[in-house]
Amino acid sequence: MARRWHSYLGPALVLVFCLSQAFRDVYFGHAFQGVDFFAIILLAFLASTILFTAIPLVRDRRAFQKLRGHGGTVLMMNLTTALAWSCYFFGLSHLEPSIVNTMHSGMGPLTVVALAAFGVRLAKTGHVGWPEYLGYAGIALSLLVLTWVVLAGRSGLAASETTALLGLVALLVSGASITVSLLYSKRLHDHGVNAEVVTSVRYGLLILIAAGVVWHKGGLQGIGSVGEAATLTALATVLIVLPLYAFQVGIALTAPLTANVLRALGPVFVFALQQADGRLGTSAPTLIGILAYSAAAILSNVAHARSDAGEKSASSREISAPHLPLQPAERRS
Repeated sequence: MARRWHSYLGPALVLVFCLSQAFRDVYFGHAFQGVDFFAIILLAFLASTILFTAIPLVRDRRAFQKLRGHGGTVLMMNLTTALAWSCYFFGLSHLEPSIVNTMHSGMGPLTVVALAAFGVRLAKTGHVGWPEYLGYAGIALSLLVLTWVVLAGRSGLAASETTALLGLVALLVSGASITVSLLYSKRLHDHGVNAEVVTSVRYGLLILIAAGVVWHKGGLQGIGSVGEAATLTALATVLIVLPLYAFQVGIALTAPLTANVLRALGPVFVFALQQADGRLGTSAPTLIGILAYSAAAILSNVAHARSDAGEKSASSREISAPHLPLQPAERRS
């Protein structure tokens, strides 16, 4: 019964993550028109850091001891996380939310492929076949289409050419940076550091940068009262950090293919929800680009899952074959 419950809980948590991301992007895309996004960063990530630091301190203080010897990983995770969220929120304050979400998400697999092409492997990767590369090519093409949509003024939100270009560059940086950040956080997970501890140490630099910007601007721009600040803090924490924690838990209980297919549909959810924002128009070119991205992402994930299944099957046959004994070196590996 518990196993069956987990089989439903995992995908449900991943779906909650996708839907909450969609609501987050639409809500903050609207809120950033009147509130400085660094003010929201400061309120949200400071509150979440306090929360996720308190949890392991109450449960098991020794959990933080597993960070010993991983100072470099924590530093790099902080640098890439700060860069990712700053660039992402800049893009979200100037561009259509569904395009922001798609560009940011699409840069993830493309970044991993690019790093592998240059011999940089921050995490273990398997064999990549041509169907998977075809999916990645489709993702790249869909991002190019959306870039044209923005620069040609065909998106659902008008922006000057300079602003649009800066927003697109920021999203390329944010997508690549958050991917590297997640690979560094995976290193910590692989060494037994739990999700609460990782969350408690990953936003320190981002908080310092946001605090510096807020201080330089003379306060929380666009926030007029303590009550408004408290409301934004609660909303931002719920919409930004808690879904990420739910995703970390959910993906551990979900088959990789199922989780990745749900994530690939995330931009579609954003496009549907953003129709409630009156400042945004309905753009057919945007929708076409998003659907192309989702289809390509699903194709690449299905191809990757089949490749993994084939490798495991071949490995199983080699181990069980009586006429193919493992050599000593193979046993050690």
